[in-house]
Amino acid sequence: MSRTLPSRQAEELNKSIIAYLAANNLPNAAASMREEAGLGEDVFDAATAKKYETLLEKKWTSIVRLQKKIMDLETRNAALQSELDNATPTSLSKRNQDPASWLPKLPSRHTLESHRETINCLAFHPRFSSIASGSDDCTIKIWDWELGELEQTIKGHTRAVLGLDYGGPRATPLLASCSSDLTVKLWDPADQYKNIRTLSGHDHSVSAVRFISSGGGASSSGNLLVSASGDKTLRIWDTTTGYCVKALKGHTGWVRDVCPSSDGRFLLSTGSDHTARLWDISIPNPENKVTMLGHENAVRCCVLAPPSSYQYLAQIAGLKKVPPTSSAAEFMVTGSRDKTLKLWDSRGTCIKTLVGHDNWITGVVFHPSGKYLLSVADDKTIRCWDLAQDAKCVKILTSAHDHFITCLRWAPGVPKDGGSVNGSGAQPSSPEAEKALKRSTGGPEPVTETIRCVIATGSVDKTLKIFAN
Repeated sequence: MSRTLPSRQAEELNKSIIAYLAANNLPNAAASMREEAGLGEDVFDAATAKKYETLLEKKWTSIVRLQKKIMDLETRNAALQSELDNATPTSLSKRNQDPASWLPKLPSRHTLESHRETINCLAFHPRFSSIASGSDDCTIKIWDWELGELEQTIKGHTRAVLGLDYGGPRATPLLASCSSDLTVKLWDPADQYKNIRTLSGHDHSVSAVRFISSGGGASSSGNLLVSASGDKTLRIWDTTTGYCVKALKGHTGWVRDVCPSSDGRFLLSTGSDHTARLWDISIPNPENKVTMLGHENAVRCCVLAPPSSYQYLAQIAGLKKVPPTSSAAEFMVTGSRDKTLKLWDSRGTCIKTLVGHDNWITGVVFHPSGKYLLSVADDKTIRCWDLAQDAKCVKILTSAHDHFITCLRWAPGVPKDGGSVNGSGAQPSSPEAEKALKRSTGGPEPVTETIRCVIATGSVDKTLKIFAN
C-alpha cells in the first residue's frame, strides 16, 4: 500500500496512536507499535506521550463536526438553489405557463416559525399577501407569505384558536376567529387587527368559522358568518350587530367543520357523529336538506366543489350531462378519521371513496382549475388527486411536515378585473374548464380569475409552510 501522508504527518499519526493506546491501558499494543515504528525514548519520551495522548480523539471529533457542517451547508445550498430557481424570471415564466396544472412540490418556499404550540387553522387575506394562523398557544399570527415574514401577533383569545376566515364586506374585509374559549371574535385588518366584536352564544368549543358569501339568497348583505361547535350546533351571526340570527340543530355530535356555498344558499357541515349534512339557509327556517352517511369515524373536514370541477365529477358520478354551474351545491367532498375521502352528489350519494392516507384526514381543498383535489392528514403527507383520472392519487408529498398536518388552505385567486375573491373554490381559469362551463350552461364564458399557485399548511410541529410556484 502506497503511503498517502508525508513522513512528518505519518510520524505524528503514529505518536498519536501510541499515546492513545497507552492512555487507554493498552501498554502491550503501544509498546509493540513503538518498536515496529522505530520510536525510541529519544523521540518519544513521557512528555511527548502526554502531548499526543488526546490529539487523536480531538481530530476524530473535529472530523465528525466538519462532516455535519458540510451536510448542513449542502442542505442549505440546495434550499438556496431552489429559492434562486423560483426567483429567476426565466423559471417564473416557465412555471406560470399553466397554473391550472400546477401542484405543490418540496421543499416549501417558506417555513414560518413563531408559534409555541400546534397550528390549528389558516386563512389567506382576500387581497393582500397576508396569511393568518391560529394556534393552541391562544394567539393569531399575521404573516407576509410572499416574503416569509411575521407581521403581527394578535392576542385576545384565552384558549386555543381553532378556526379562522377572512370575509365580510368586499371593500373592508374582516378576520373572524373562533376558539376553545367558546367565543367567535372579529378583527379589523384596516385598524391594526383591533378586536371590534366578540360573539358569544356557543356553550362548547367553537371549532370552525366561515363567512357566508354575498352571492345572494340569505347572505345578500355580506355580513353573515357561520360557526360550528362542540355543542352540536351551527350558528349564523350578523357581524354588524353581533347577534345570532339562526341556530341549526341536527348533528348528534361535535360539529367539526363547515363550508358555505359560493352563492350563500347552502352550508355543508361535518361532525363527530360520522355524518356530513347539507343545509338550505335560503329559506326562513333553514333545514337539513341532505344527510350523508358512510364514514366510519368522525368527519373532520369538508368542501363544496366549485363549478369548474363539475365536468370531472359528473364523469365520476356517471352522469350524461354536466350539472349547470348556476347550482352551487352539486358535489361535495368530506375527509374523515377513517382515513378516507368521500365524494358526494347533491342527493347524498357517495360517488367515490378515495383511499391512500395512512392516518386521520384533517384538510381538503379543490385546485382552482377544478381538475385536482388536495388533502392533508396526520400521516404528514399532502396528496394530490386527479379528478380527470377517476380521482387517482397522482402526487404525494411525503414528510411535508415533521409532525401531523392539521390544516390546508389555497390562496384566493385574483379576478381579471384586478379585484380579488376569497374562499377555497375559485372560478375556472384554464381554457378547457371555461369552454366546458360554457357548453354546460349554453351561456357566455364565465368571469374568470388568475390562479395563485400558493398553498399553506399548518402542523403540530408548530410551523406554517408556504408552497408556491
